[in-house]
Amino acid sequence: MRFLKTLCLGAAAAFIAGLPAQAETKLTIATVNNNDMVVMQKLSKDFETKNPDIKLNWVVLEENTLRQRLTTDIATKGGQYDIMTIGLFEAPMWGERNWLTAFDNVPADYKLDDVLKSVRDGLSYNGKLYALPFYAESQMTFYRKDLFDKAGLTMPEQPTWKDIDGFAAKIHDPDHGVYGICLRGKPGWGENIGQITPVANSYGARWFDMEWKPQFDTPAWKEGLTVYVDLLKKYGPPGAASNGYNENLALFASGKCGMWVDATVSAGFLNDPKQSSVVGKLGYAHPPYGKFNKGNHYLWSWALAVPASSKAPDAAKKFIYWATSTDYIKLVADYSGIVTVPPGTRQSTYDNADYIKAAPFAKLTLDTIQTANMTDATQEKVPYRGISFVGIPEFQSIGTAVGQEFAAVIAGKKTVDQGLAAAQSLTQRAMRQAGYPKK
Repeated sequence: MRFLKTLCLGAAAAFIAGLPAQAETKLTIATVNNNDMVVMQKLSKDFETKNPDIKLNWVVLEENTLRQRLTTDIATKGGQYDIMTIGLFEAPMWGERNWLTAFDNVPADYKLDDVLKSVRDGLSYNGKLYALPFYAESQMTFYRKDLFDKAGLTMPEQPTWKDIDGFAAKIHDPDHGVYGICLRGKPGWGENIGQITPVANSYGARWFDMEWKPQFDTPAWKEGLTVYVDLLKKYGPPGAASNGYNENLALFASGKCGMWVDATVSAGFLNDPKQSSVVGKLGYAHPPYGKFNKGNHYLWSWALAVPASSKAPDAAKKFIYWATSTDYIKLVADYSGIVTVPPGTRQSTYDNADYIKAAPFAKLTLDTIQTANMTDATQEKVPYRGISFVGIPEFQSIGTAVGQEFAAVIAGKKTVDQGLAAAQSLTQRAMRQAGYPKK
């Protein structure tokens, strides 16, 4: 009897061993090296535990490099990535070209209606959603309340750039390692250009007129760029022309900046005592404006999309639903505190009394996101969509080239007039080669 039992068990084991193993799906995720995405990578073990048949391969890149690689891959149908981290610039254009897989039939438990409409609309084309937001942001003015109190200063709820200049002069203290203001100088259409363009908008500037003629030779552009450059030259940290988002975030978090005008998403990081030395010293205000407050703050979302070239679109969507869900937001809250959850995507985040209590910047974040109008951001009419960018494919290369010119101005290698003249010339040439104005 024992012999027969052993024989049967051996036969069963042999049968099971002969079955094909469950196929493992490998997803390659390309994302930006911002703090929230680094946290996503750490917490993705939760997803892999729940989905043992899916293996995640991460490609984490600096912002400019990420954009270059993703654009090349998707335009050539390279198929290197199953999930791409893109934004409001790429999603509608790539969706229009059928380069992305649409999010049709989103599961009911995902609660798509909870996602803020302005963000959903920005990631859609012709009524179809082509990416889901990991976080969304606008801009705000961060400032050190302790430094303002010491100098007897009061930050208005809505400052002007003239106000900012005056404040920077009074709190600038480089001998003690504190600089009046930090702003992005690093070239890139999503780096310095993404910050300078709203400033220029607020002085009445625009990138193109209705015939697609570049407008850098206008007084409005000169005034806006001069304000930005002068602030960094007088009150910015050394090497400002090389500082992008992550560099300025690190500077502000370590107490080296008196003010910083940048992405609202930074607030959570700056309120995390594990990563920031300025917790409890922070104040928040609306982003500054020059002469007009139209177009003085942008709308952006880092979102997750599935390229049409992915060989595992269903698995990719499964991961994206996880990473952009209310359950993921709870996971982050448990991991590093509710104040650090990805902001700007879901109404339920802002209906959460615990979040509102922990995040004094929450109402301002929501207000700037909801008031940023991507179709009416300039004083004069324009033929394009966008606040901090121009919604045409050519802008990626044009914007970065102009950003290099502006970085040279910030570094003192060119004057404002020289930088604007170069921007005008290179943009004219690029638009002519691209066949604008298009019929």
